[in-house]
Amino acid sequence: MFYYLGEFANQVSALNVFRYITFRTGASIMTALIFVFLFGPKIISSLRVRQGHGQPIREDGPQGHLLTKKGTPTMGGLMILSGALVAALLWADLSNPYVWVVIGVTLGFGLIGFYDDYLKVTKASHKGFGSKARLGLEFLIAGLAAYAVTVLDNAPFSTSIAFPFLKDLTLNLGLFFIPFAAFVMVGAGNAVNLTDGLDGLAIVPVMIACASFGLIAYLSGNAVFAEYLQIHHVPGTGELAVIAGAVMGAGLGFLWFNAPPAAIFMGDTGSLALGGMIGAIAVATKHEIVLAIIGGLFVLEAVSVIVQVLSFKLTGKRVFRMAPIHHHFEYHGWTESQIVIRFWIIAVVLALVGLATLKLR
Repeated sequence: MFYYLGEFANQVSALNVFRYITFRTGASIMTALIFVFLFGPKIISSLRVRQGHGQPIREDGPQGHLLTKKGTPTMGGLMILSGALVAALLWADLSNPYVWVVIGVTLGFGLIGFYDDYLKVTKASHKGFGSKARLGLEFLIAGLAAYAVTVLDNAPFSTSIAFPFLKDLTLNLGLFFIPFAAFVMVGAGNAVNLTDGLDGLAIVPVMIACASFGLIAYLSGNAVFAEYLQIHHVPGTGELAVIAGAVMGAGLGFLWFNAPPAAIFMGDTGSLALGGMIGAIAVATKHEIVLAIIGGLFVLEAVSVIVQVLSFKLTGKRVFRMAPIHHHFEYHGWTESQIVIRFWIIAVVLALVGLATLKLR
């Protein structure tokens, strides 16, 4: 909305600042942060009243969770999504189709997560939406978004993937790019969902990933910077930095309430939506492989679950005391704060490695 004030810069030169993505990204961060600070307490109070006993806690999980986390409301993702959406609508260029593709994936995954949280709360069970139906809907939304990205970009690069550290190497997947891109978005959404198991564990790595991909989007969308860094220029994707900034601001506000002991949990409402959003930005900017580096913590959590399930089905034995892997460390005596902070450090290191691929080519 405020982007269009830049059209009057000829009459009022000060309005020219609204044309700059950097200014609007900063404003988006602050808008989302203030929104969550102002309305967060009311949202938490409303959810606590409506949910009664809060999010169901797994009885087969760490026993301390039954004491420390019982009664805590979930669906805190509503705080993040509402703050981020308001900020994005106010500060992004709404004529940019990439903006709507990413918003569509975010809200679509958010609705699936909301329904899953709703079923868990109403049934007082940690089992929510059926996995097959849930994944089917996720792939439908992600597939439509992937198709839109191929239409928006220029062929043949629209269906190609780029490789980090190698400036000229690309692989044209053709029609197979759509299922590949959909898998990236769905995988990112569910990986963040698996990571969201301790207070503050998921939201900070999400903000780190948003900061990284906000920068990547800005550089990929700028022809001069893209040429200098030898990365692929994707016109229009720079505007996605504003959305990434909105999530960062909303995430900071949410962390205020989610810091141990959490007053509210993100729930599938937030984790699925935020992971899907990061995946969508990675696909739009042609940095799908870099996502596996920057989001390596999420990949580790997802792989630990896959390994655990396969090992138990094939051998009857478990590799970890409990999966996802953060629970494994809980059983080994690490405190919740130790796990969370150490995982944050890992997320920072991986983000730095991922960003290094922009220059090391």
